[in-house]
Amino acid sequence: MQLAVNPPVLPMLSKRVEQLPEGGDCIYEPKWDGFRALIFRDEGELLIQSRDEKPLNRYFPELLDPLHAQLPARCVLDGEIVIAKNGRLDFDALQLRLHPAASRVKLLAERTPASVVFFDLLCEGSRDWRSEPFENRRRQLEQLLATARPPLHLTPATRETQVAADWFARFEGAGFDGVMAKPVLGAYEPDKRVMLKVKHERDCDCVVAGFRWHKAPERAAIGSLLLGLFSESGALEHVGVCASFTMEKRKELVDFLAPYRENALAHHPWKAWAGHDPAAGELHRMPGGQSRWSQGKDLSWEPLRPELVVEVAYEHMQGGRFRHMAQFRRWRTDKRPSDCTYAQLEVVPPQELMAIFGNARG
Repeated sequence: MQLAVNPPVLPMLSKRVEQLPEGGDCIYEPKWDGFRALIFRDEGELLIQSRDEKPLNRYFPELLDPLHAQLPARCVLDGEIVIAKNGRLDFDALQLRLHPAASRVKLLAERTPASVVFFDLLCEGSRDWRSEPFENRRRQLEQLLATARPPLHLTPATRETQVAADWFARFEGAGFDGVMAKPVLGAYEPDKRVMLKVKHERDCDCVVAGFRWHKAPERAAIGSLLLGLFSESGALEHVGVCASFTMEKRKELVDFLAPYRENALAHHPWKAWAGHDPAAGELHRMPGGQSRWSQGKDLSWEPLRPELVVEVAYEHMQGGRFRHMAQFRRWRTDKRPSDCTYAQLEVVPPQELMAIFGNARG
């Protein structure tokens, strides 16, 4: 490729803030929950590059023709690959695309086709737009995508804080992470955390039913706690992990958890997983086992008697599990494990996703 901005390029990043900045110096956008992607096109050449500079073309074959047909002949755009399913964004369906078999990817592309939502412009033609203020890049992007059709979309944007706050409250049910705030005069700075993001966070009491060791030194520190919630049927479901500990705390946890390791497997609700071979196929929400994301990491786990309750902070649930790693808050010695049910979670009604897509040019 011979573009004004050639691959590989690391995307511009964001840092988290507690509330939406005010003052009229930002443009707000919904925060999409998908795969970050930079799209490079140089006439007949097209590259979908991941956040970590890997090619994604083979995993999303259904996007290649629309990108060739609708994007300018020579350009670089920043966006997010998403899958909309059952009225919300489905990150789990997106993860399934990273499969080594082309036949499997082709089948999934037909069953659950992906979309691209664009939100920034790096170059067009022979012009490098990265040093231009974001408001100028946004204006040019709107012109370039004025006639865009699905599966290509332009993200909604507003300068009104009240509108952004409304998005933050309403769009979460459709699977959105939160709201982005981008400085109006900001340049595009690769690999720099210059954008701001406001994300949802809630508290939840969970059963601690196991743990994983920290990578080093061997068995001298706890890596993460395995969390569970009871379903309506009374089954303890694995919902995720928390691992926000200092090294000092990780070492302290070894002694703290030791009594709960005694005879832990005898009546453990996850006993069937202890000797399970991941290569034989994953059991329902198994807390250990390799995946395409683990890249050979040791995900073996140690059982604990499910008697401890911990309060954690989480952003949102998807498919009955925490979408991101939960954050440790405190031990709840006043809570019974049986009280840790899905019923305690806040349920956010979904915003009609196609209404959001429909407003993408607005």
